[in-house]
Amino acid sequence: MTLFENMTVLSLEQATVVPYLSYRLAQDGMQVIRLEHPVYGDPNRMVGENVLGEERMNAYFLCINAGKKALTLNLREKEGQDLFYRLIKSLDVDIFITNQLPRNYAKLGIDHPRLAAHKPDIIWLGVTGFGPDSNEGAYDPILQARSGLMDLTGAPQGDPQVLGIPLPDMGTSEHAYGLLMKALFKRQRTGEGSRIDLAMFASSVSWLTVPVTLTGTFGKNITRRGNTHEFFSPVSVYRTRDGYVYLAVGNDRQWQSLVALAPFAALDDPAYRTNAGRIADVNRLNRRLNEITRTMDSDALIALLNTITVPVSKINSMAEVLQDPLVRQRLLRSRDPVSGLEITLAPPPCMTPFLVRHQGEMTFPPRFGEHNQAIYGGVLGCSADEIQDLKARHII
Repeated sequence: MTLFENMTVLSLEQATVVPYLSYRLAQDGMQVIRLEHPVYGDPNRMVGENVLGEERMNAYFLCINAGKKALTLNLREKEGQDLFYRLIKSLDVDIFITNQLPRNYAKLGIDHPRLAAHKPDIIWLGVTGFGPDSNEGAYDPILQARSGLMDLTGAPQGDPQVLGIPLPDMGTSEHAYGLLMKALFKRQRTGEGSRIDLAMFASSVSWLTVPVTLTGTFGKNITRRGNTHEFFSPVSVYRTRDGYVYLAVGNDRQWQSLVALAPFAALDDPAYRTNAGRIADVNRLNRRLNEITRTMDSDALIALLNTITVPVSKINSMAEVLQDPLVRQRLLRSRDPVSGLEITLAPPPCMTPFLVRHQGEMTFPPRFGEHNQAIYGGVLGCSADEIQDLKARHII
């Protein structure tokens, strides 16, 4: 058994920010049980193509819910809350997580004081858009817009652009992961539980290290710059004969090595020998560099630049990323015991001992209420008739 396999997470989760967090915890081997309303469920279950031909198991949901169990429970009813507190005790829950609006905490009976009364050492985490005093709704693009991330993304004269991945969602998940590890360490040392409130807005703004300092201290106008870099040149996307590469010259030594190569000798201009000189003429320099790179195949150009250790990469499609040997060997997978479908899952930031022991395989994303019988019956001791009655009355 690995370090975290004796821990249980109960997560009242939906959308992306908390499901991705609990997915990361499942990769550590924690028992993750997701709670959903017995009628409405997680809306993300209905997003994307219906690849299994059944309700509430659409493609989008499958991406970040492997390795979990699923219960349905109506926390708006007192009977549902009573079941919830029984789960907290009987499952010996270590961590409770939710991304409900704060106004629902007391209404649903999931507020920290009540959970701590049932289990004093529980670690309670509430993820919100703008903090525990705000009930403002927050989807990822809204956070990108308000935090300035969107204003930093796109072409200099173009419209602000949404990022290619939901950074406020997934970045907040990563920050939450670290906070949970600190809370577990605190509990190990002191025996005390924790309440953690984490706002997606605060998480998103925390990534803006350079823009905040340069704007707040030096009055700079930091905004989108396309593919170039404000402080280094040449750094951008360059067209090749068969595609695109991203090339990054990070210092004057690398520049001198670049122009020492025959194809780039024409760029050996005294004005370009310092980074400041190259930045001063960045648009013209990039045009001249593009005229050279577009005469070369991507692979040949990359091989040439690798000889002088100038960072460069082909701009890969997602299909090409999956074939990268550094990615392919770390991809996770999950097989559906019902249909036999095997899905490919993104690799973790690092392979955990749990994933290594299971050779990168996780249990299939759970169907809606899939573990009701096993947990309400097997753990709480509810009879088949009781479970059927609770289901009929939409308590579970």
